[in-house]
Amino acid sequence: MTTASNSLDARMASNTELGGERVPGETLDSDDEPPPPCRVVGEPRPVGIASTPTAPVAPSPPRRHVPLLKVVPNGAGSGPRFRTPSSPLTRAFRRTHYPDVSDADWNDWRWQIRHRVRHLAELERFLVLAPDERAALTEGASKLPLGITPYYLSLVSATDPGQPLRRTVVPTLAELNRSPEEADDPLGEERHSAVPGLVHRYPDRVLLLVHDYCTTYCRYCTRSRKVGHGELSSSREALLPAIEYIRAHREIRDVLLSGGDPLSVADEKLGWILEQLRAIPHLELLRIGTKIPNVLPQRITPGLTRMLRRFHPLWMSIHFTHPDECTPEVQRACGRLADAGIPLGSQTVLLRGVNDDLATMKRLMHELLKMRVRPYYLYQCDPIVGSAHFRTPVSKGLEIIAGLRGHTSGYAVPSYVIDAPGGGGKIPLLPDYLVGRDGPDLILRNYEGNTYRYTDPA
Repeated sequence: MTTASNSLDARMASNTELGGERVPGETLDSDDEPPPPCRVVGEPRPVGIASTPTAPVAPSPPRRHVPLLKVVPNGAGSGPRFRTPSSPLTRAFRRTHYPDVSDADWNDWRWQIRHRVRHLAELERFLVLAPDERAALTEGASKLPLGITPYYLSLVSATDPGQPLRRTVVPTLAELNRSPEEADDPLGEERHSAVPGLVHRYPDRVLLLVHDYCTTYCRYCTRSRKVGHGELSSSREALLPAIEYIRAHREIRDVLLSGGDPLSVADEKLGWILEQLRAIPHLELLRIGTKIPNVLPQRITPGLTRMLRRFHPLWMSIHFTHPDECTPEVQRACGRLADAGIPLGSQTVLLRGVNDDLATMKRLMHELLKMRVRPYYLYQCDPIVGSAHFRTPVSKGLEIIAGLRGHTSGYAVPSYVIDAPGGGGKIPLLPDYLVGRDGPDLILRNYEGNTYRYTDPA
């Protein structure tokens, strides 16, 4: 490793600033996979073992083929070496922009964090910027910083500003517009914050903000007033008041860790937080809200999953936006979490021009189920400042739910909710399946639009 890389590692380990943004301290996890001494190439082989039948049998359908991992010694000039299956977009991106980066570095989540794209000059190396994108970065008036991991940037179109994933991570001038209904804290989290970093809105559960750092910043972030500004620290001293508050309030049975992204801190620090919470007798359930599995899937190491499984019952909500996020790397990350016994749910924000059509949403829900991620919430976009260009009419969300209900697996239908402005909590919305009442009968409408009677005496 070069001297410059060692310097960056030291800066991260000492929790100093990187490019003006405070980065959580990281330490090497001894359980992480070691870099491979060889490269892996694909060679097809049929699934199963051939056998010689003792009697005539009917011909079988063609067997599905999967890649056989073949060990090939590394050598000078052998070209890019990919440890795990990657999407064609990511492979092409690496060949173009990171041809000399080893597999060990690319698949190291710390390397991904250190090489995030955070400034205009860096972004121009990868994207042909539209005038309003350039102006937004030049004026610098957005509340939310720019931050994109190299992995996630590999999924972003280099030339199309309207590509869904690009719209969610590259700022535009629309962020600088403020509508009358918008607010910096639309959900009233500050007035439900008993101590710094803790929100106690519901009777039996709290939100614990581990810190304010994300590896990739979504342009519609509900906490753009806090995220990326160094207001919340993941130090033990900063977190202890919130932990003591939870310990003192026996009505709390459920804690959701969020932020910022809890999985962006080192295993040791996250393990300490979970240990402190698990030691509280009245806590029944721990949850983690994260976008790491799809913006930095390299973070989901065997060491991390071994640590997390010590704290069951532990649940995880993953922020998915679009089916283009469901890559082989993300499938592997979700598989590791699921294999560790962690139930996975998705939280998706309905966004104009990103996922606000039935075909896209259905494809996303199906991809999630294939990765053992249960669609949980579909959120109406919160009215944060500068989000008008992302928000859709509520009728669009109801239309999508109606197009899913009955037309696909029930597991693939999330709950469509509005998080009520001012701190009213999540309010579920459903299409009009209950038409009305006729005497003792309820008149119901099914997914096909047909009406049915169900006797329900008053």
